[in-house]
Amino acid sequence: MKKLQYLEVKDGRRCPSNALLQLHTRRSWDFLGLLRSHVTHRKGGDEIIGMMDSGIWPESASFTDKGFGPPPRNWKGTCNTNKTFTCNNQNFYDTTDIIPLRDSVGHGTHTASIAAGREVAGASVFGLAQGIATGGIPNARIAVYKVCWAMGCGIADILAAFDDAIADGVDIISASFGMSAAYTFTDPVAIGSFHALKKGILTITAAGNYGPLRASISNVSPWLLTVGPSTIDRNFVTQLALGNGKTFMGSAINNFYLKGDMFPLIWGGDVSNYPVNANSETSKYCNAGDLDSQKIKGKIVLCNYRSNGAGILHTDGVGVIMPFQSVDDPAFSFRIATTLISPDEIPKVLDYIKTSKNPEATILVIETWKDLYAPYVPSFSSKGPNLMVPDILKPDLIAPGVNILAAWSPVGRASVYSEDTRSVKYYVDSGTSMSCPHVTGAAAIVKAAHPRWSPTAIKSALMTTAYVVDPKKHENEREFAYGSGLLNPTKAVDPGLGHQTCLGMDLNYPSSLAVEDGHEIKGNFHRTVTNVGKPNSTYNVSIVMPDSIKVNVEPSVLSFTDVGEKKSFLVEVNGPHITQVPIISGSITWKNRKHVVKSPLVIYNVLPSVFLTNPVHRTQRLSTHQTHISPGERSSFLPH
Repeated sequence: MKKLQYLEVKDGRRCPSNALLQLHTRRSWDFLGLLRSHVTHRKGGDEIIGMMDSGIWPESASFTDKGFGPPPRNWKGTCNTNKTFTCNNQNFYDTTDIIPLRDSVGHGTHTASIAAGREVAGASVFGLAQGIATGGIPNARIAVYKVCWAMGCGIADILAAFDDAIADGVDIISASFGMSAAYTFTDPVAIGSFHALKKGILTITAAGNYGPLRASISNVSPWLLTVGPSTIDRNFVTQLALGNGKTFMGSAINNFYLKGDMFPLIWGGDVSNYPVNANSETSKYCNAGDLDSQKIKGKIVLCNYRSNGAGILHTDGVGVIMPFQSVDDPAFSFRIATTLISPDEIPKVLDYIKTSKNPEATILVIETWKDLYAPYVPSFSSKGPNLMVPDILKPDLIAPGVNILAAWSPVGRASVYSEDTRSVKYYVDSGTSMSCPHVTGAAAIVKAAHPRWSPTAIKSALMTTAYVVDPKKHENEREFAYGSGLLNPTKAVDPGLGHQTCLGMDLNYPSSLAVEDGHEIKGNFHRTVTNVGKPNSTYNVSIVMPDSIKVNVEPSVLSFTDVGEKKSFLVEVNGPHITQVPIISGSITWKNRKHVVKSPLVIYNVLPSVFLTNPVHRTQRLSTHQTHISPGERSSFLPH
């Protein structure tokens, strides 16, 4: 089912007459329901978020400390600065490294403002569609630890940052980076976050952008809260209009206003730069150097491959048309008027060029349309299952991570073209790096409401209250794409029941059952929940599972007299072996009149893996299968 057909239809027509939305950074938080809620601690106060990233641009309006008092008493760190950087009462920390904290990339500024940026009126991308920018918890404090640069994130820097953050007294750690694969016992994020957990600090991480392949997920340790991306109900559209009256819906952050004027349209394959041995088969991809500049100047060029547009920009072209790789690709910013259309429509545009005497086209400026298909996990997101710890479901949940507008470093690049010298204060970016700080902000809100809650209690609240995601949108991946569901920051403040995860063999984790091909499904596991709602509360269990799988929960009713009271229950799972079915899933939900506490239950075939052929890991895997059932290398890390 194509996502395109879910874009809002008006007056019986699809693309041209679609309703427009305001473009603003708080759209993602509004989509999650936070801005419409009346959560008491929504804006926060003295919560300290440790942002491990590429630094920050402190002069951004998103980080003003107007109205802030001094740092909270639990802050034990210092502001290590130099003449080019000044801390304030919202962001006040630098690493002890000699390298300046200032963000020259943009990534760290972007993630920090998503989590805890102040409310800023008039934020825009290239001056288009101005709106109000805000982070999830705008009054929280930001402690910045620079561990990433343009080429990646250093392992030694990551470990040092965890040590510093723990010593400084941060409440939450956000780390939007990871490796494509890493053993838990040699993974610096896993090591640092485990020490942080023992000191009462939750670490939130990004799932990675290595999709669409299964078993590609990063940051899989059970004590991490691992976040995948989702779309929101806003779609960026840049339309292509041909001289014959036909229009095509495209995607790009196009701020080049061509005024609707038509320009000559050519195909890259027809303008080969023969002196460098280019021909139609090479020039159709529009790589720099393969095109004849004399034939491109002042024209729009159709290309058969997605690039950064440099081939057209350097030859004085007016615009470029390229195919997107997937229908759910995020919108990219270019240095030239650009739109990315469906690969199926490239031949239609080429046919118009070949059959018209004077083909012409124009590329319209960016519009924002409502996307009724959201939320949806984009194909670039890393997916489960978790090959390192097959019995732990990852990702834990999803949050907005596609086309997110947030603060940016004015010296960071303003488009996919690395030599773009334009400067912007806000920028649209996509990836699990953007999802991670959404959950970080929500975790800080929960921490503000419940200062004494443990990291695992906060994690449980975020997971068990998540919005349900339609499994039909992800038929082959299901929970391997979206985990427990879409972040619901409002409900997480009052989850009703909580799973206090242990650090022993029985993690008391919201569960996923893993079985190997050919085995009958048979497992018993105990879980304990704590009443964190009202006294004298009673919950009834609800089980959703395919008929072939029998699930029994005893007791089926949990009655609590006091807040903080604990109750245990037993889950029995039985069924035939599964051979060709990649995943079977359902849920166990405890309900009362106010609360819905949902945990996913997943059964799947363990995929062959080099990690599982290691004798040590193989022994652990068999031991896990027989006795414990639980639900659900590069030298540097890369930002996600």
